[in-house]
This record gives sequence, structure tokens and C-alpha cells, in this order.
Amino acid sequence: NFEIAMEYNSYKNIKYYKECAALVEGMGYKLVDLKIVPAKSITKISAIICSCDPAVNIGVNDCAKVHRVLLPRLEALLGTEETSMELTSPGIEHNIKNAAEFEIFTGRSVRIWDKTVTDWVSGVIKCADQNSVTLEKEDGEKFTILYENIAKAKFLL
Repeated sequence: NFEIAMEYNSYKNIKYYKECAALVEGMGYKLVDLKIVPAKSITKISAIICSCDPAVNIGVNDCAKVHRVLLPRLEALLGTEETSMELTSPGIEHNIKNAAEFEIFTGRSVRIWDKTVTDWVSGVIKCADQNSVTLEKEDGEKFTILYENIAKAKFLL
């Protein structure tokens, strides 16, 4: 459905994101997403990390390294060891769901469904703020898209 507009959900609103992001960045990665879902007997945690360098993909060893450091930190913050954590990389098929991700993925090539032209547009993310993202086309031309005009966004393969 291309009628839905992309929303900007600040990372400041994600509980424990700030503490975890600082830890992850200290290890040379960026925290893309953090979800903490308390259940009856166990708290389920899912996290997505990426490399600070947009040209570098991360692998299983990177995820394992961050998992070993991040899980004890979250258990301390949550006050429980009854946890289950899945930590992944965005993967090449990643769909950008939160407009706040554009800033994290600065330097990466993306495809965006722009509702104003009813077509996919693509380019390298140059910068992003709370309202829009600026891309640069292959010819060097830069253009800005308001999040309210973005229906979908994904990495350009």
C-alpha cells in the first residue's frame, strides 16, 4: 500500500536506546533498531546493528561480538536475566520503516517510492533530519524528499 506516509520516530523515544547506542558505537557499529518486548516468563529483545562505514557489511562474528556485550548491559538495565535476544544486521533486503534510520544510513544507496512522482527515485543518502532526506543522484544532482511523501524505502542493491 503506497498511501501510507513514512513517519519519523525519534530514537529518544525508544527505552534504553541511548545507553545501548553508546555501547554499540564504542565497539565501532551503529544501533539501527532496538525492541524490548516483555512477555510472561521471558523478555524478548531484538536489535539491529550496522557498520559505521556504509561500504562495509557486517557478518555473524560482528553480531556475536556485540551480542556478548549488549545482552548483559540490557539485562542490567532491565533488572532481569530472563531474556532472549536476537541481534542482526539490516541485510541487503532491508526496508527502512522509521525515517530516523536515514541519518544512520548516510552514505548508503537507497530506493524511495516518492508519492509526488508516483515512482521509485534513488540515490545516496547525503543527510537527513526530522522532516526530510536529501539524496544525491549519480550525476551529482541533489534532491530532498519530505518523509510525508515517502511511501516505501529500501537499500539499492
